[in-house]
Amino acid sequence: MKAFPSVNAWIVGTDIEYHNYYNIGIAGIEMGVRDLATKGRDGKISPNDLGGGTFSITNGGVFGSLLSTPIVNAPQSAILGLHKIQDRPMAINGKVEIRPMMYVALTYDHRIVDGKEAVSFLVKVKELVQAPERLLLEI
Repeated sequence: MKAFPSVNAWIVGTDIEYHNYYNIGIAGIEMGVRDLATKGRDGKISPNDLGGGTFSITNGGVFGSLLSTPIVNAPQSAILGLHKIQDRPMAINGKVEIRPMMYVALTYDHRIVDGKEAVSFLVKVKELVQAPERLLLEI
């Protein structure tokens, strides 16, 4: 998000507000998840329960989803959807090998994030997942 500030921005009225901090809501992992899960199950979750984040990550894969389009939590500009990891045939050095794959999806507000930036963000996420030391070294 540091390299792609628009995915960490909000629209406030007619202005775009960029943040110099990162408040990532992670569906299913945050403190109080039991309370939120109960509220969600009972249909009592409110926008205030989900507020404050500048960006969200959701994991539909825990429910078996191979691919979906998560809904942006307004006023955030984007949400990253992670999906089920499943073995798939891959071409590796001219041979077919079975490898675990996971689709990721970025839903974003086109008023703030353009398609090129969204794809570049997803490529960066892929690179960092495949080589997490790059994140620690900020390279």
